[in-house]
Amino acid sequence: MSGPDDGLADAASPGTGEVTATVIVNAPAARVFAAFLNWEKQSAWIPFTKVRVVEGDGGEGSLVEAITAIGPASLRDEIRVVKVNAPYEVRVVHCGKVLRGPGAMRCTAMSGDRTQVVLHEWFHLPAGAVGKVAWPVLWPGSKLSFTAALRKFGRLVEQGKLP
Repeated sequence: MSGPDDGLADAASPGTGEVTATVIVNAPAARVFAAFLNWEKQSAWIPFTKVRVVEGDGGEGSLVEAITAIGPASLRDEIRVVKVNAPYEVRVVHCGKVLRGPGAMRCTAMSGDRTQVVLHEWFHLPAGAVGKVAWPVLWPGSKLSFTAALRKFGRLVEQGKLP
């Protein structure tokens, strides 16, 4: 996913917090993939989150910032795009101070111009042993929120509101 000289080696290794979400979208894979890579439009389907490209063109090598804010609390996610294999897969590394770990989004074309989308993330858990103990409690909420966001993404693509 990354090399030893790119500064991502630690963040690029899978963490122990693993989340997968899947959705079937009634649209061709190329359209679904293009909608996913429209980083700024992710703000429309990821709750409480503002997404923008801060370095690059959104493709390989780009740095994407996602800031999730609920009231006065906010969390900044820095995401390095490490691989784009359109229209099938994009790989990223969350390389911020809190959120770290690799992720992948895969599109698989299905019959009838449908696409299966799989979003998979492997986060390094903060707080050492406490984070590992808390993860089984936090995981169901993470899984539900990832799945809900991906379902909203699918609806927006099907309605022609994305890309």
